[in-house]
Amino acid sequence: MLAAPPPVSLLERLRWLFGHRRSVDAESRERVMRVFRARYAHFKDLLDSNAELARILADMDEKIAGCTLFGATWLRSQATRSVFHAMRMATALNAISGDAYPSLPGVVERINAEITELMESRPQATVEAYALPFAAINGDMVDWVGGKCANLGELTSRVGVPVPRGFAITTRAYYAFMEHDGLMGNIRKSLRDVDPQDPESVLDVADDIQALFAAATVPPDVVDALRAACDEAFGPDADAGERGATLRLAVRSSALSEDSHVSFAGQYLSVLNVSRDGVVDAWKRVVASLFMPQAIVYRLHQGITLDASAMAVACMEMVDSVAAGVLFTRHPVDLLSDSMVINAAWGLGAAVVDGEMEPDTWLFSREDAPHPLSRNVVCKAHRLIPGEDGRLREEDVPESQRDTPCLTDAQAVELARIGMRVEAHYGVPQDVEWALDPAGRLLLLQARPLTTTPRGEARTTPLIEGYPVLLHGGEPACPGVGCGPVVQPANAEELALFPEGGILVATHSSPSYVLVMQRAQAIVAEAGSITGHMASLAREFGVPTIVNAPGAMGTLPVGTQVTVDAFSCRVYQGRVEELLPLREERAVCLRDTPIHNLLKQVAALVSPLNLHDPKADNFTPDACRTIHDVMRFVHELSYAHMFRLSDTVSDAGAVAVEMKAPVPLDLHVIDLGGGLAEVDGPYVHPEQAVSAPFKALLEGMLDPAVHHREPRPVDMSGFLSVMSRHMIEPPTMHGQRFGDRSYALVSDKYLNFSSRVGYHYGVLDAYCGQTMNKNYITFQFKGGAADETRKNRRVRCIGIILEALGFHVEVRGDMVTARFQKFAAPQIAERLVQLGRLLIVTRQMDMLMVDEAAVQRFADNFLSGRYH
Repeated sequence: MLAAPPPVSLLERLRWLFGHRRSVDAESRERVMRVFRARYAHFKDLLDSNAELARILADMDEKIAGCTLFGATWLRSQATRSVFHAMRMATALNAISGDAYPSLPGVVERINAEITELMESRPQATVEAYALPFAAINGDMVDWVGGKCANLGELTSRVGVPVPRGFAITTRAYYAFMEHDGLMGNIRKSLRDVDPQDPESVLDVADDIQALFAAATVPPDVVDALRAACDEAFGPDADAGERGATLRLAVRSSALSEDSHVSFAGQYLSVLNVSRDGVVDAWKRVVASLFMPQAIVYRLHQGITLDASAMAVACMEMVDSVAAGVLFTRHPVDLLSDSMVINAAWGLGAAVVDGEMEPDTWLFSREDAPHPLSRNVVCKAHRLIPGEDGRLREEDVPESQRDTPCLTDAQAVELARIGMRVEAHYGVPQDVEWALDPAGRLLLLQARPLTTTPRGEARTTPLIEGYPVLLHGGEPACPGVGCGPVVQPANAEELALFPEGGILVATHSSPSYVLVMQRAQAIVAEAGSITGHMASLAREFGVPTIVNAPGAMGTLPVGTQVTVDAFSCRVYQGRVEELLPLREERAVCLRDTPIHNLLKQVAALVSPLNLHDPKADNFTPDACRTIHDVMRFVHELSYAHMFRLSDTVSDAGAVAVEMKAPVPLDLHVIDLGGGLAEVDGPYVHPEQAVSAPFKALLEGMLDPAVHHREPRPVDMSGFLSVMSRHMIEPPTMHGQRFGDRSYALVSDKYLNFSSRVGYHYGVLDAYCGQTMNKNYITFQFKGGAADETRKNRRVRCIGIILEALGFHVEVRGDMVTARFQKFAAPQIAERLVQLGRLLIVTRQMDMLMVDEAAVQRFADNFLSGRYH
């Protein structure tokens, strides 16, 4: 490792002035500068990558807080970018130093291999089969058959409740398909274009991925395995059911993470009424549903990685349902209610879970021998049945059945008993889908943990006088209050354009509305139930929701400002100030989700800084354990190599000169050509600067108004905060301590200024010439000696000042980045003067950031010319 240049003694300086310097002729000087300019090209790459890495580290720090939405695609991209820029820095340092650190690229490769292993990790294979019968499955096999199939196997083998015949198509088959012909790689490329805040981008990407699936082929061995599984589960004559009727199958999603701590309710596809010959195509469609728009958004908001959502599938005999529905073993909304809820409708249960029809409702007591508490029977004019073409169709219910309960009293009691057995087995309240077959048997189609309302207490609200009530009625699927304009999206395209803060009003509930649940203030649906898929999703997202509210579409006109009270199921015209305090902030919270845990693992290889003291013996490439270590090592050593030429050209003289000026910086200057005038010795003075951007920066730094002639009043708590950091984390031990030497690389129109003082640094890059489109300033400031709160206040204060000066500003953690570009030279120079002042007055500003008010107060003072 090349050591930093030692301090220059008085004798050495005299030799420079009276002996050595005179031996440097113009030809030798030019030779040195040619070498330096070649090095500078690499140094510029190094600085660019250093700035990008700083942004990546700040971005990761922000995401680790868990309050910002991101997905695996973002994490994969940032990890890849961090490795690229670290390798670019290592390569540039070796180019500058004459390959002095040959092991450094290998260090980056090792870190990259560890990151890749984390990003590509998935459960190790314990199941080799592409398909398994339900009877051979239990809850311990969830990693290979998914939540739905694991629960069906558990219900069959351990609880002893009836489920339809069938088998699971394992994730082994999924991986074989996705890796066939590079399908997964192409999907990951498409997912890079997803912006989770832009539903339209999600729709576009989903369409592209569905086209990939349409063109994909299933490996022949997977096809053979699925056909064999059908023979085993349903008999060799798979076209005949056990009652002689044509066998029809339901092919349903069972993705990893589905039916677990998050529901994925209605997010993936179920293909019903499938023939034996259609199983492979139906399975392929279910796998493709991993990338339907609502599923992509749901995974992002729940922090589920794609690798943690591998698609297993349940293939089961389709029940010719006389009636079907949902059982909740605890009331999902009224947490003070000690009751179970049963919803039922004639025909297939899809009409209930999708919220398209109002169902019959029973409430039962929660006990080993449950008894009915109430029953509400509605008119059921229509039902869903399998069609001849394999599709579902709606038909009229006979007049004599429309007002008849879908279940007898005895059947309802038996279903309630089954529900309590299932809850007792799992130990938590359950969301159960069931069907009643023509023989009167109750079959369970699915069981998963119940999603209840996020509110911890029941709340009632009185009628608020003075505001017109546009709608009163329905059921609270998720209690709460929302206020905004009414939006009635008629199709997917209009849904993609749903505005932030709108009130979604629809004819019936739909799980596809998850696409905009983070934007919606509330949802009101004319049809639906509290046990439906959308209601479960609304509770997961905390969106105030009213379902089963007839007339909503007509009484809530598009664009009307309304206040939705989903506690008492009222919708008022206008903004009801009395109710707004009941609104709850719905912030993204990804902490402790799978994607957040993966981020923490990856960040542990990127962000921590283990190289503390540049003078320590272990400040070496081999000691670099993270990307940040590599960044720190390269950045520190690059200056030593740039500003002290190698022995082969040392007789030509050094190229760095020290600036003698009344500024609190140890400033050294490199002239790339036309930046300094009449240099003859190791020192220069401000008047020798002819570089346009450097002159402007010095003007601000030398402004007498920004220099204290008396001690600055210091808040004692801020002073103690800084001092405690120095004592607890001394500079030689703390990773954020920077060197004290600052450098300026200048030409007639260019400036790269790197200020490294104590625990913070600033980097400024600027071009100031006559061509306006070439002119720019980029500025980055990071660090400080106080606690995180004060450091954050300082960079926010700097951000306010720079925004007022016309910069585009981004603040992340304790770092602020700003850019000002494509302005005329006088405007560029004016901003550089202000940046010069700012660099001086902000050096110990973190001590003054005593409270939030100080942020704006200091910014206002600076902008008005009061610097003390």
